[in-house]
Amino acid sequence: MHPYANVTIVAGHSTRQARRLEGHTSLSIALEAARGVLDVSGLPYDDVDLVLGDLSGEITYALGLGPASTPAPSMVSIAYVLSAAEAIASGRCSAALLVGGAADLQTVGSVAAYTRSSAEFIEPFGLTTPMEFALIARRHMEMYGTTTQQLATVSATIRNNGHVNPDAVYFGRGPYTADDVLASRMIAEPFHLLDCAITSEGGAALLLTSRDRAQDLRCPPVFIHGGGVDRYGPIYQNPPSWDLRGRRSSDTLLGYVGRRAAQRTFAMAGLSTRDVDVCEFYDPFPSEVIRQFEAFGFCAEGDGGAFVMDGNIAPGGRYPTTTDGGLQSFSAVGGSVQFLQRVIRGVHQIQRRCATNQVQGADIVMCTNAGAAGYFNETILLGSERP
Repeated sequence: MHPYANVTIVAGHSTRQARRLEGHTSLSIALEAARGVLDVSGLPYDDVDLVLGDLSGEITYALGLGPASTPAPSMVSIAYVLSAAEAIASGRCSAALLVGGAADLQTVGSVAAYTRSSAEFIEPFGLTTPMEFALIARRHMEMYGTTTQQLATVSATIRNNGHVNPDAVYFGRGPYTADDVLASRMIAEPFHLLDCAITSEGGAALLLTSRDRAQDLRCPPVFIHGGGVDRYGPIYQNPPSWDLRGRRSSDTLLGYVGRRAAQRTFAMAGLSTRDVDVCEFYDPFPSEVIRQFEAFGFCAEGDGGAFVMDGNIAPGGRYPTTTDGGLQSFSAVGGSVQFLQRVIRGVHQIQRRCATNQVQGADIVMCTNAGAAGYFNETILLGSERP
């Protein structure tokens, strides 16, 4: 039997997202997300016995969920979705709540608070997030001839997905063309302003339970067909290098981190890239989207630029990508929230709950977190049918 055959994701919920959420704290917006996902699903609060997130202890206390299997607070991501699924499959818990929230962070200018690392090899030299990803992007451009026009096409596509999404921070701000992106001011070559993720605040929550319990709830169940995690080291501490490699696999470089995770994800699912209907990819910068299509085997190494120019990632394309606007346009809160958002959008695609860019026949969705400059990549395949 598939290890996640009796586990379902029953609901995902995002609070209002904004550049600043006046009157909210990180805890208050996280609690709003937690209440929202429970209300959407119809699962009683009493059923939740595992809470994961940056504020897991505070949420367990505020909602009266104890005693619960609440570990030490930690940023939640796809790795934690898989851990929650394993806990349910093994009988260690009945229902898992994954939740994150960020507000009142005193974000200054266009630099997100969570990226202000004090690591000795980063901050003194101005190596903030755009610069880190720019190093990986520039290496790809030098090796394969990837162009700024190709990068800008990715940015314009994803930003326009947010332009039509009423829930997106950038709703109504477009539409954008690739030329608009290229005309915006330079931030870190080759990235222009409209190539960069926005900064915002908000909350997000995901709820998992057993297949049997899900049958009595309000939302169609979503199944986990496979998942994987690749990591090369801690984030925002060491300058990224495309050619960094570990002992385990000399032919897998940091530049294609996520390849091993994706291979294991597809193998667990018994599926391939041809079976994927929607790609809810992590999109801090356009080069990361191109890199992931190559790393995961959707196209050959170096062909990612041409792949996106052929219309594959657009609404109506073969692989509609980051359909809510992603970090470029929907919201980029940081940490748990932005990682959960990719999975939530995947869940909504399968449940046919997307108000915009709903992909007809979306039965298999691939969701990802982070990428090369973050030193890790996580992948998950969601499906409408039991694996």
